[in-house]
Formats: sequence, structure tokens, C-alpha cells
Amino acid sequence: MSEVNKNGNTAAPKVDTRKTEINKASLIFNQLGIWIIVAGLIILGMIISKGQFFGKSNIQSILEAVALTGMVCAGLFYVTYSGNMTDMSVPITMAFGGVMAVQCINFGFVGSIIAGLLAGALIGLINGFMIGKMRANAIIWTLAVNLLISGVIRVVWQGKMLYAEDIAKEGMQSSAEKFYAISRTYIGGAISLMAIVMLVMFVISWVIHTKTAFGQKLKIIGTNYEVAKFSGINCTKQIIIAYVINGLCSATAGIFYAALRKCASYENGTGYDFDALTAILLGGVSLNGGKGSIVGTFGGVLAYGILNNILSWIGLGTYTKYLVQGIVFLFIVWLNTHSNRKLGKA
Repeated sequence: MSEVNKNGNTAAPKVDTRKTEINKASLIFNQLGIWIIVAGLIILGMIISKGQFFGKSNIQSILEAVALTGMVCAGLFYVTYSGNMTDMSVPITMAFGGVMAVQCINFGFVGSIIAGLLAGALIGLINGFMIGKMRANAIIWTLAVNLLISGVIRVVWQGKMLYAEDIAKEGMQSSAEKFYAISRTYIGGAISLMAIVMLVMFVISWVIHTKTAFGQKLKIIGTNYEVAKFSGINCTKQIIIAYVINGLCSATAGIFYAALRKCASYENGTGYDFDALTAILLGGVSLNGGKGSIVGTFGGVLAYGILNNILSWIGLGTYTKYLVQGIVFLFIVWLNTHSNRKLGKA
């Protein structure tokens, strides 16, 4: 409707000049996320490897390289998604899971695996209670747990490496051999058991996240804890569950790592907290919680593995790899944040 100015003339209606169009490039990147990056890395890998990228041995190498990190990510996703950023006790959870599995080898192969998983679940339960119920700072508490349990392992086992064949009694040597074999078993001669376990863990994690009330409640908690609390959600219970799942996944990775190294030690798992968090962030999960998906996280794990594979094809040294990885990952995280801001999501 036109307005009348002081001279009695009819003024033209005001035009809303605010920008309302959505940046199409940002929308596409936000929807497809890390999979665009994965596709780009695959193309780059095919060029650099001169057509050998999809060779059987190379695919095996990529999957084996990311298997342990992927196992950790399948559980750490829930911690980050719940708004608690990350779990600094992931390395020692892996180490403790491996130590307990080897130490309990005389209970049989199955018994040792169960012991390792229970060790991880216990750490997750303690973390979940202190962070969910007592509202302890997630970073400081889990870092303290990492240091504490590391000290306990060093004192109890005197800083020694544990070997299953040394601990196993005469009638249990077969259990020790089975334990070592889990990290060296190939199904159909094509794909390693470690990679299959990682994939199964991601499928289970996807079902939990998308098909259960737990996943929906955790999204609300990660988005706004106070809103979740006053809407009747038992936040403590959900956070405890998230940390227990994380503990189980980290312990699983630790058991395979101990089997791969053929020994268990307090230092097993070092660095996997950073690797896993990097992959999760690459997959589009927000450190603030409530945003992200298991599918995206799996994409982040693949991107991490493919990039390492490409750098190996180029022939870069270890330190140069770290430099390139850092630059690439910073760029991808910036790109993800930039697309979210363009869409008004960040």
C-alpha cells in the first residue's frame, strides 16, 4: 500500500532489499557434505596412482588403515553429538581393553574378548556418570581419567608389555593364537575381519542413531541441554548410554590393536582420540552437538584414509604428511563452516 508524504504526494512503496536467496553451492555442499570431498579425493587418487587406485591390494590397504579409527568413531560420534565435544580417555580405553583381553586369555578366547569389552564399558560408565550426573567438564574429566588409568596400568603391570602367549597356560595357547588371528583374518581372501567389524559397527550405530528414541533424545540434548532437561528427557541416562557405547567401541578397537601388535601396553591407542575427532568433524558433526550423522562420520573416516593413501602414492615422508593433512583438514572444516553460515545454520 502506498504512503502519503508531507507534500500530499503519493510515495512509492518501500522495497525489501534484504537478500533471501539461498546460496546453491552452499546448499549442495551442506546436503552432500563430506561425500563431495570423498569423490574428489578418489578422482585425485585415480590420477596419481595411474589407474591402480581401485586395485584389490590398495582398497584393502585403505580399509585396514581406517578400521581402528572407524571403530572409535562409531562410538565417539555419540559423545560429540551429545554436546560434550570429545573423549580424551579414548587412548587409555583402547589400551585398557587390550590389556584386560590379554590378561584374561586363560578364560578362553571368548572370555578374553568379553573382559576387554567390559573394561571399556566400565570406563564409559564412570565417564558418563561424572559428566552426565555430576556435570563435570567433559574435557578435563576424561583427560584426568586418561592419566589416572594410564598410571594404574603402569603400576599394576610395572610398565611391561603383555604377550598373550606368555600369559596363556599350556592348554590355552590356542586361545592366544586365535586372539592374534583376529587382526590378520581375511573373509573370502578379500576384506579383513577388522574392516568388516568396523562396517558392522557403523551399521549398528546408524540404526541406534536414526531408528531409536535414544538417538532423537540425544539430538535434543546436544542442541540445547536445558530445553531437553525441562522437556522431561532424562539427560543423565542418555549421556551415560552415549559414553558406554563409546567405551565399548574404543575397547573393541583396542582389542584389535593389541592383536595387531601382538602385545598389550599402556601406550596402545595413543593419538586415536585426535584421529577419530578429526574424522568426525570432517563428516560434518558439530563440536557444539546436535548436528551430524553416522553416514557423514563414515565419510569422514573414508576421506581420512583416502588422503593418507594418496600421500603414500606421492611418497611423502611422515612429517610432511602431517603438514599436508593439517592444511587439507583445516580447509575442509572451514568450507563446512562457511557453507553452514551461508545457509544460516552457524
